[in-house]
Amino acid sequence: MLSVENVSAGYGRVLAIRGVQISVERGEIVVLLGANGAGKSTLLKTISGVVKPREGRIAFLGKPIDGQKPHILARMGIIQIQEGRGILGRMNVLENLEMGAYCRKDKTGIQEDLRKVFARFAVLEQRLQQTAGTLSGGEQQMLAIGRALMATPKLLLMDEPSLGLAPMVVEMIFRSIGDLRKEEGYTILLVEQNANEALHLGDRGYVMETGRIVLGGPCRDLLDNEEVKKAYLG
Repeated sequence: MLSVENVSAGYGRVLAIRGVQISVERGEIVVLLGANGAGKSTLLKTISGVVKPREGRIAFLGKPIDGQKPHILARMGIIQIQEGRGILGRMNVLENLEMGAYCRKDKTGIQEDLRKVFARFAVLEQRLQQTAGTLSGGEQQMLAIGRALMATPKLLLMDEPSLGLAPMVVEMIFRSIGDLRKEEGYTILLVEQNANEALHLGDRGYVMETGRIVLGGPCRDLLDNEEVKKAYLG
């Protein structure tokens, strides 16, 4: 589904990622691990068109997409949930969810997807008219995921979904991510600091260091890798 080949990108004169090669197959959860500053978020932003690649090739569903604008990629089905959730804090919950469907014209489908979001995150239905910025951190993360689902994504890019959340909420968020793949077949590229939870959830994974991919393979193998254990699993 997604192929990133020898991609380098950055900000100004500084390259944040160099020669990155990863792939994501349809229906997979692929995990991207790395310390702060390793280039994980930059890679997601490059895939979603926010950052332009300096070199290399990105293909989605067999078509080259490197250099495309973010709104075009969103219409193609590449939807990013950014670090820090990125909700529209002054809008209410319903307005945030409706913004997720701003490209869509199928009113019946939109209503059906709203019902699916409420079935998955019941608290959002109870908070429909509440200003999004007043929600708890966990509720904001649920809203961010729900808004992304309203865009009918083919590929979900998730950047640190457990960041700053209480352990009980983290468990629920990871369970929800697993259910998205298991029950509805979503394809997910997941950036996550909680390596243990992420590797138990994912199919394959990559490790980034200083802008480069240094290790990759099935998540079960990464869980047993001594270097990964020492650096990320404690």
